[in-house]
Amino acid sequence: MKYIIIVLLITSLTAIICGLILDLEYAPKLVGGGVLGLFFIVFPLFSWYRWKDKKMSDYMLTQENLDKMRESQKRNKF
Repeated sequence: MKYIIIVLLITSLTAIICGLILDLEYAPKLVGGGVLGLFFIVFPLFSWYRWKDKKMSDYMLTQENLDKMRESQKRNKF
């Protein structure tokens, strides 16, 4: 999955750069396709790949996590 994301990223960036540099009649379509590829394919795949094995409760402000943060702040003061 990691390599698929890298290949899609390189493809999207190449399309954007070619659309900006080359003087072609379909250059705006290259830039637009690259941007759409980044935002609708690469970024969601990357986000899913990085978060698939994480527990959301570790990142939420629950009472238990607030108590842990307060306890760690007290330990760091002394």
